[in-house]
Amino acid sequence: MNYPFWDVPLIGSGWVIGGIAIFHMMIALFAVGGGFYLVLAERKALREDHRDWLQVLKGHSKFFLILTGVFGTVSGVGIWFAIGLANPEATSALIHNFVFGWAMEWVFFIIELTTAAVYYYTWGRISDELHLKVGWLYAAASFFTLVIINGILAFMLTPGDAWLAVAGTGQESSRFWQAFFNPTYWPNLVIRCLICASLAGVWALVTCSRIDGVRKPELKTSLVRWSAQWLLPTFVLLPVAFVWYLWTVPESQRALLQLGISTIGSGMFTQVTRAVLIVGLTSAVIVAVTYAFAWRSPREFNVGQALTVVLLALIATASGEYTRETLRKPYVIGRYMFSNGVRIATVDKLNVEGYLTHSVWTRQGNDVKLAQGEAMFRGQCLACHTTDGYRSMKRLLGERNREAIANLLKLLHDYKPDSPYRAYMPRLAGTKDEVAALGDYLATLNPPVVPAKEATKTAQR
Repeated sequence: MNYPFWDVPLIGSGWVIGGIAIFHMMIALFAVGGGFYLVLAERKALREDHRDWLQVLKGHSKFFLILTGVFGTVSGVGIWFAIGLANPEATSALIHNFVFGWAMEWVFFIIELTTAAVYYYTWGRISDELHLKVGWLYAAASFFTLVIINGILAFMLTPGDAWLAVAGTGQESSRFWQAFFNPTYWPNLVIRCLICASLAGVWALVTCSRIDGVRKPELKTSLVRWSAQWLLPTFVLLPVAFVWYLWTVPESQRALLQLGISTIGSGMFTQVTRAVLIVGLTSAVIVAVTYAFAWRSPREFNVGQALTVVLLALIATASGEYTRETLRKPYVIGRYMFSNGVRIATVDKLNVEGYLTHSVWTRQGNDVKLAQGEAMFRGQCLACHTTDGYRSMKRLLGERNREAIANLLKLLHDYKPDSPYRAYMPRLAGTKDEVAALGDYLATLNPPVVPAKEATKTAQR
């Protein structure tokens, strides 16, 4: 417990990250796909002499610059701020292992921001050929930021045996490329590229919906239908890419998804099951809405319908990211670090020396044992739970008495292969006294209710 813990009431620190990341992913992936959309649309307009397209594309590039350059950048910084507070141990591990990767990503990101601005501000001011080259440079830079970020995100689920073999030895940098091109790298990259293409079409439909279909019917029809076609590759190829992705996911993590899907018939809808179903349903609705309103009636396609598609895409993106995050359970970095920031290799040592031995974050008070229990709770439980809100510990503990709580903590501390909690929850680290202190603290969250008659008798005594 090297860092103070960030306690966010009701929603928990994880949802602070998730809330920012969902919107950031919608914008960041659009920043990649939208760059290719703009340059390909401009090239098509020039080759086929659709000069009326260019004015619309100029407006779309302004919208693109503001959304990606301002909101995308700010939300990206917000994610860094949130993960540094929510899980500093994991953030530190990623920085130390991928410091050169982050440096490369920032180089491409600076090129991306610069060329996006140049692309918009040079409409009609430089030759068409040079303007296209600027667009292609932006598209390439944004794609390479995706290539780099994808490696680091995929690493968190599947760091790979080569990297794990040297993890904790100080030689991790010698396995940089093996960690970067990890087992789920390529299918994850394909999935993200497909989503980039679809989001390019989704956001373009917002711009196209604002074209006056009465005054400019041919322009609106051609652009709306061309934008709608960007969604097609995703919905045709994504199921295949998803199967490929699952094939590379560790069997222990894949079992979480398989369990939920296999028990749908009995009504057991796990969180992963719900997320996967939402992805499938919203994707189907996006296809239906786009076909019914954009493709069949492009002239009447309006902003409200376009924003409906954006909302559905946001729900699908959020559910997909939630599924990916949930598949990592009980780790934040697969087979290396638990979701509460405890490294797997250090658990046995912490069980002997103590989880709080070198920590300065235990509250000072009269009851030392309860203070230690609270520190254990903050360090090892609050990464995924809250006291009263999301995954409430009060609700999960229910009416368990002190003995039942002790039995639960023993299951988590022993972490035997047949434990029902092993697939979802990290191993509880600490000495027997620290675990007992945690049990005492948890018991205070739901104190037993004393019947009124007994309370009166006690008072009279």
